[in-house]
Amino acid sequence: MSATDNRAYRFPVSVKGVIISDGRVVLLKNERGEWELPGGKLEPGEHPPDCLVREIREEINLQAEVSDLLDCWLYRILPGVEVLIVTHGCLVASLAGLRVSHEHKELATFGLDEVAGLPMPAGYKDSIRRWADRLGGGAPSA
Repeated sequence: MSATDNRAYRFPVSVKGVIISDGRVVLLKNERGEWELPGGKLEPGEHPPDCLVREIREEINLQAEVSDLLDCWLYRILPGVEVLIVTHGCLVASLAGLRVSHEHKELATFGLDEVAGLPMPAGYKDSIRRWADRLGGGAPSA
């Protein structure tokens, strides 16, 4: 490691999961009124898939299997506030027991054809499209 590595700008990392079941994607509404994927900040020493399993369990009460890495992109939440977003496709056995935690305003499922019109970052829409394409437009169970 070079002496300049510790002076490099550091971004928080948020690991997010795309869950599609019966052609519907699970989304959460945040405090900014945007729809987003379940997931959250990577903790020091935490492996990204472990973070995602933990966050999905905490936020929406589902046990997920983390699958394909879909995308990484930098999201500017506000001027001067940027987060590195890492998205994975996820598989779940069912949506039974799905519930929203106190961290979000609302939880909903949307048809894949509805996603384009939702207020949400384009990076999330791209990840949803990639996962839907890999699933062949459907959604197998875990």
